[in-house]
Amino acid sequence: MLRTLAFLAVAALTCAAVDRVFAAASGDYLEMRTCAIYTGPCFANGQVGLTGREAIMAWSIDEGDQSGVDLKGLRVVLAVKASDTLGLGGGMTVRPEPIQSVVLVDERANAAQREALVAFVRERAGKIAGEIVRVDTAPISMQLDHVDRVAQLQAGDEVTIQTRMLQNGDCVCSNEEIYYPPLAKVENSSPAFTLEGKFNGRGLGVKWSAPLTRSAFLATFSK
Repeated sequence: MLRTLAFLAVAALTCAAVDRVFAAASGDYLEMRTCAIYTGPCFANGQVGLTGREAIMAWSIDEGDQSGVDLKGLRVVLAVKASDTLGLGGGMTVRPEPIQSVVLVDERANAAQREALVAFVRERAGKIAGEIVRVDTAPISMQLDHVDRVAQLQAGDEVTIQTRMLQNGDCVCSNEEIYYPPLAKVENSSPAFTLEGKFNGRGLGVKWSAPLTRSAFLATFSK
C-alpha cells in the first residue's frame, strides 16, 4: 500500500512537472496545409488520400521557457511530410504515419535555446512531428494580425506563408466549415486564405507550393 501511494505521488509530481513545462510558453501560431481546411464535406472527401500530406507549423514565442531555457522572442518552424492526408479530427479514418519533418530554428538562438526549441516543437506538435530528419537554423520573421487574419512568415529561403481574411467570394458550395482542426494544441484559432504557401527546403524529398486556397490557421498558444 505504501509503495502504491509512493508511486502515485511520484506520478502526480511528474505530471505536474510536464504540465508546468508545457504551459511555460505563450505566443502566436501559424499553420498552412496543402489541402483546404475550411471546406465542404464533399470536397474534403474528394481530397483525402490525394492532397493534404504536407503542412507547415510555426510558433512565435512572446514569453516563456522550455525546461528552464528562456525562449522569449524566438521563433521555430516545422515542415511536415506525411504518408496520407493530415486529416486528423476531420471525421474520416486516415493513417498519416510514417511522418517526417524538418525543424528550422531561429538563427538568433544560442546552442541551449536551439535544443530547447526542438524539444518545444516535439512537445507542441506531438505525433505530427514524426521523425525529425533535419534541424537547421534560419532567419525567421513572423507577423500575425488576428483581427484582419493577415499573416506573413519567412524562414530563410525555405518557407514562405502569406494569408488574408476569408471573403464571400472564397466560398464554393456555401456549405463550408472548419473541416480539419489545427494540428497543434492552440487557442483562438481562425481560418484564413493562403495567398502564398511553400516549402523549398531539403530533407523531406519533396518541395511544395500551394497558393490561393483556404488552407491556413492563425492562432495563439499558451498550454
